[in-house]
Amino acid sequence: MGTASFLTRAQRLLRIRNQLVRECLAEVLATFVRDGGRLRWGYIPLLQTITLGSTAQKIAFFETKGNVITSYLGGALGVMAGIYTAGGISGAHMNPAFSLAMCLIEQFPWWKFPIFVVVQIVGSFISAAAVYILYYDAIWHHSNGTLTVSGPQETASIFATYPADFVSVANGFLDQVIGTGVLIVVVMGIMDPRNKPVPKGLEPVVVALLVLSIECSMGANCGCPLNPARDIGPRLFTYLAGWGPEVFRWVEGRGRGGD
Repeated sequence: MGTASFLTRAQRLLRIRNQLVRECLAEVLATFVRDGGRLRWGYIPLLQTITLGSTAQKIAFFETKGNVITSYLGGALGVMAGIYTAGGISGAHMNPAFSLAMCLIEQFPWWKFPIFVVVQIVGSFISAAAVYILYYDAIWHHSNGTLTVSGPQETASIFATYPADFVSVANGFLDQVIGTGVLIVVVMGIMDPRNKPVPKGLEPVVVALLVLSIECSMGANCGCPLNPARDIGPRLFTYLAGWGPEVFRWVEGRGRGGD
């Protein structure tokens, strides 16, 4: 009885009543709203931890513990987990591109947009730090004591995406416009009540399958980031964690693409 009373008092004390704060924390968790009766989705620490973790297993263990398929599956299932976790609170946007699209169709207030972008990037940064800690020994073993962005022992692509060797800046830009556009258009189609509805509760599964299909069909050029926050947060982490400013430089003939 005493324990139950203590837990009740603790819940009351720790309960966050400010809706914006709750939404921001949900975005951080999902990318670690329910509004007008419809869920709003996007494509980070929950999502990102699963996504980056699956890539870390592939790269840091010399592809003996994973491959491009497990990496794609990890990313898609991470999206599903993020939506199930925070879809009813913040809408689990997890993606500045999706938040922007929702603003453009007047389904999300513009004043919240910069706030959501910041918390999405923060969530991605925290995820990268968590994966770095989780695979710290494996990363340093794989890199032979030197954190590099290129070469056979590079580990930067665990956290951020890099274009394939032959991809130009223009082609990379177009690649992301098309891939992200497909993601946004189809998700909005799923949300549209005039279309054939997805069985209630299975919407995150359908979105995950969409992400998986995009990764399988459009991931070779640039690694299929589809999400500014998914790339900027971890890239900033690698810059601060020892990979250096090279993570922000585009160098022709360098990159893993599709990995």
